[in-house]
Amino acid sequence: MAILYARRPLALLLVLAALLPETSALAGRDQDEIRRLHQAKQILALDTIITNHRRQYPGGKLLEAELEFEEGRYVYEIKILGDDGAVREFEYDARSGELWHLKH
Repeated sequence: MAILYARRPLALLLVLAALLPETSALAGRDQDEIRRLHQAKQILALDTIITNHRRQYPGGKLLEAELEFEEGRYVYEIKILGDDGAVREFEYDARSGELWHLKH
């Protein structure tokens, strides 16, 4: 398990209704910063991360998504309720889209 340093959530609970109608979340107060990071190509769009995640891990229900700054990088943390009833947290490097960490 990776040690998490400088964990500074950007309070990004995105409105995911367009992506997954069964999920409701609140827009974070740092939307301008997130938009700036995306336009500067510092992070991928969340829908890109979710689409790629679904290819690797089909099924389950998205519960929450956050953009965080950990160990000098931006990370998307997504919580998924699996078909088996277990909640898992997947952390993806927000710039490359690569799976960085999985918490069971």
